[in-house]
This record gives sequence, structure tokens and C-alpha cells, in this order.
Amino acid sequence: MTRKKVKLAFITNDSARKATFKKRKKGLMKKVSELSTLCGIDACAVVYSPYESQPEVWPDIRGAHRVLAQFKRMPEMEQSKKMVNQESFIRHRISKAADQLKKIHKDNREKEITHLMYQCLTGKGVQGLGLPELNDMGWLLDQNLKEIYKRIDGLKKAAPPPVEQKPAVVVDGGGGGVAPQQQQQQWFTEWMGNQSDGQIGGSFGHSGGGGGGGGAGDEMIVPFSDGSNNNNNNGVMWSNVFFP
Repeated sequence: MTRKKVKLAFITNDSARKATFKKRKKGLMKKVSELSTLCGIDACAVVYSPYESQPEVWPDIRGAHRVLAQFKRMPEMEQSKKMVNQESFIRHRISKAADQLKKIHKDNREKEITHLMYQCLTGKGVQGLGLPELNDMGWLLDQNLKEIYKRIDGLKKAAPPPVEQKPAVVVDGGGGGVAPQQQQQQWFTEWMGNQSDGQIGGSFGHSGGGGGGGGAGDEMIVPFSDGSNNNNNNGVMWSNVFFP
């Protein structure tokens, strides 16, 4: 079971204040003893109270005098370096509470402006908003955009680099740097496009006379060659410029 948080304020009830004093004083003396034993340092504690005629000293009067004498031998600036009184302690507490209050106000304002932004997205509009609300909304939008751009940059840096594609290897077949197969297909496609239906065979001429086997209207079909027989050029249809 967790201990209930005690409000740090003066206890007005006399009996409760006295009981708290005895309990806290015992705990303070124990903490000083543990600190000196665990860390090996010189420490002392002197506690005055209206409930006892003599102050309580730890570890004893002689040990307290020794620690105080060691403290007085230090330079004055070192003595007051971390020393606080009641006024400075209260001022520090007030300043810390003011900073916390300012932070809470800022968080609440951001939540209010974020709620107004969602209402504008639903179609409410910004006609009824005042100048302070519009200024705060613009500031919050800028902050959100900065955060978005920052996350985009982080994702770009974390993404792997693009794979570099190697260029295709082109075989120089003597036709201006284009592969022979591509030249054949391109030339044949262009040539076929320039011929009309029924005129392909007639463009090569007719057989006759000494052939002895064909009539006057027979068409002569010239066989195609793939260029594999380089020694015999008879019957080769294509020019050697494209197909060596």
C-alpha cells in the first residue's frame, strides 16, 4: 500500500505537530548516520525544538564541533555556495511552481486550438474566431508542418538507395551502332509499310522467255536469305550494309 502524500504546510494541531516532529527527527538522524557510514563523509546534525530543553546532536557534541570547525576553515564563498535560507527557499519554490503553471497553460491552449482545427475540418469555418485564436492556430499549423517535414527527411535518409540500372549492351553490326536483328526488323517493317497489297510480288518482275516454265502473268518469288551463306551472294535479297 502506497503512503499518502502529505501536504507540505504547517501543522496547526499541537499534538499532531509534536508527534510528527518526533517521528521525522528520528528519521533524520537515521539518514545522517547512513549517509556518513555508506559514503564515508563527515556529517553532523543539530536539532533544536520547543519540546526539549537541550538540542539533540549527532553523533555527539565533540564530533559536531569538529565538523563545524572544518566548515569554518573553508573560504566564505565556498561556505555560502549552496546555502539557502527560508526566503530563498520559498522564492525557488514559487519560481518552480510558476514554470509548471505556464507549461500547463500552454498545453491546455494547444489542446483548445487543436479542437478548433478539427471543428474547421468538419465544415465549421473560421469566421467566428478572433485574432488570438487565428494567430495561435497559425502557429500550431507551422509547428505541425515542421514536424511533418522533419519526419519526411528522416524517412528519406533511412530509405535504401535506389538500384542503379545497367545500360543495355549494344552490338555494333556495322550499321551505325544498332544490332543486326533490330536493323532487319526495322527495315523490313518500313519496307512492308511502303508496299500495297498485291504489289509485293510484282515489284520484283515477271518470269518469261528462257525460263520455259511460266506464263506471262506468273510472279517470281525471290527467296529470303538469313545471311548465313556469305560465299554465295546469288539469291540474296538484302543489302550487305544492313546484314553482313
